[in-house]
Amino acid sequence: MKLLRLGITRGFGAQLRRTLEASTNNRVKSFFSGMAITALLQSSTATVLIVAAFAGQGMIKSGAGLAMVLGADVGTTIIAQIFWLDLSLLVPVFMVVGYIAFSNKRSGRIKNVGRVFIGLALMLIALVMIKSAAEPLKQSEALPVILSILQADYIFAIAIVALLTWLSHSSLAIILLLMSFVAAGVLPLMLGLYMVLGANIGGTIPPILATLKDHPEARRIPIGNLMIRTTGVAVFFFLLPMFQPYLEMIDDDMEHQIVNFHMAFNIILAICFLPFTGMINELCIKLIPDTVERDVPGSARYLDLKDIDTPSIALAAATRETLRMADMVQRMLEDTITVFKTNDMGLLERVREQDDVIDQIYSQIKTYMARLSQEFMDPAEAQRYVQILTFSTNLEHAGDVIDKNLMPLALKKIKSDSEFSEQGMIEIEEIHRLVVESVQLAQSIFVSGDTVMARKLLQDKQDIREAEITGMAKHIERLGEGLPETIATSSLHVDIIRDYRRINTYMCTVAYPLLEEKGELRTTRLRVSKTDQADK
Repeated sequence: MKLLRLGITRGFGAQLRRTLEASTNNRVKSFFSGMAITALLQSSTATVLIVAAFAGQGMIKSGAGLAMVLGADVGTTIIAQIFWLDLSLLVPVFMVVGYIAFSNKRSGRIKNVGRVFIGLALMLIALVMIKSAAEPLKQSEALPVILSILQADYIFAIAIVALLTWLSHSSLAIILLLMSFVAAGVLPLMLGLYMVLGANIGGTIPPILATLKDHPEARRIPIGNLMIRTTGVAVFFFLLPMFQPYLEMIDDDMEHQIVNFHMAFNIILAICFLPFTGMINELCIKLIPDTVERDVPGSARYLDLKDIDTPSIALAAATRETLRMADMVQRMLEDTITVFKTNDMGLLERVREQDDVIDQIYSQIKTYMARLSQEFMDPAEAQRYVQILTFSTNLEHAGDVIDKNLMPLALKKIKSDSEFSEQGMIEIEEIHRLVVESVQLAQSIFVSGDTVMARKLLQDKQDIREAEITGMAKHIERLGEGLPETIATSSLHVDIIRDYRRINTYMCTVAYPLLEEKGELRTTRLRVSKTDQADK
């Protein structure tokens, strides 16, 4: 099951993410998207964790997440229905197809498809082995004693199966196990039905434990799922004796009744609770209120190692952390002009300290990205991987320019007690304004991938270059006029303009790959020489 789940999340993570995002505006769409994703992942636990991770990152609301979880619970029953059929003849087919695909070294997606088929084959083999291993239990002397204890106390039986489900991290695995035991005549039908209730409770525990330290929005989804299923189990505990004859009317095969009850239980829960996911979410908010988190400046907020196996989620988290870096660089840049105008030593030190924070966050982003394997990403995810590393690296370089170049220049100005000329300060402020705008525009391009904005960023780069040339000409004129302020700050003026341009250059790198992909960049800025033309 883990092989299959990894194959789906790594090979088709981007599509899963888009499916989840597209269905958040409607609880019915959310329900069916959760059901479809679980049918692929073969695990409602995996779906709950993915939905919780998206909720924790603010990509979906927990109310929509609860609707998806209801769909996930129904989705896992569909898989149980499929595996109830005798699919043993497909084992060699799945294994051969999986091996061939997994051996592919060119495409990560094909390799993940191979992982899916191998996982399916192993699951089918495991079911055959379970049924074979259960046969000798009919002659066991100890088993009747154990079963008599469980039949005398259905609550205890439910608790035992809930514990086993938690340990196995899969309600589907336990349902298939119960189905095999009932088919082998080892487990009485009524006891098996009560044990199905325990499996449904136990399946809610792993996501709760996995999200204990996550954002409140993420923790509410597993808790809401526990509340729904506990309520359902409490009701069915008393109604099951009356409900069981209807299962016999549908299908008198005892093995199939286990699977049918599992499906009926989850469908009834979905029908009853889907209209009230908003109310359940409000109750979860009261149980798990938003907390005011203490901000540790140099600590990453959005990177979670649990998301490493799902590239789409991990890349989304890295994107948010990179944007956090960009906000810090922008604030540092905005503060530089204040330092140059006011000679504020305290602000100068705070700007330099902020660069240390940026360096720490960048280091965590690099380490996190190194844990992600590009081998299992689709082309869009692999491209995003490179974009995040490139942009975060350039942001770190921009922070270094501010810390190691601009702030020493500001310190030099403060120590020499010099002032820029009025016209010189206007020129510096204009270049500063254009560079701040380029930082803001680069962030938008990084998120949206908009080629129109990318063209504007490069056009603005040309405007900054022209402003630098014009300002330099005016600066030389003032030197020729012998203005004392201009002479005293000449080297400072030139170096500041140069460093602002360097920051702009780092920001513009986010636009080049987008425009190159669209064929909107020239391969070279050099003019074709006469010799080259003659050769042609």
